[in-house]
Amino acid sequence: MSALHESFIRRSRRVRHTLKRAANGRVRLTVFRSSKHIYAQLIDDSAGKTMAAASTLDKDLKGSLPKGSDLAAAQAVGKLLAERALKAGVKDVVFDRGGYLFHGRVKALADAAREAGLNF
Repeated sequence: MSALHESFIRRSRRVRHTLKRAANGRVRLTVFRSSKHIYAQLIDDSAGKTMAAASTLDKDLKGSLPKGSDLAAAQAVGKLLAERALKAGVKDVVFDRGGYLFHGRVKALADAAREAGLNF
């Protein structure tokens, strides 16, 4: 493994460990960002289940987005995830940015989810 990948894994583990201690039973909103798409999930760690998920590959979004790797796509995924979360009865979450900086697409997804009704 390269040093960059190892530091990314270390950072994501550190963030997840801190979040699990501070979660107080809340669901975790986790983000994965690739070079072409962005994915988000709501994970209930106590039950070990995924409550809701959204990505730029969803049928609802795929035709309407010109690219899956820009800020507009991240905002659309955040809004769609928040709608699905509210439908599943989840309002309060903790945001797991993984090893990514809270900047750019990750921040756009988080802001769109907040505007659509999630609290974190």
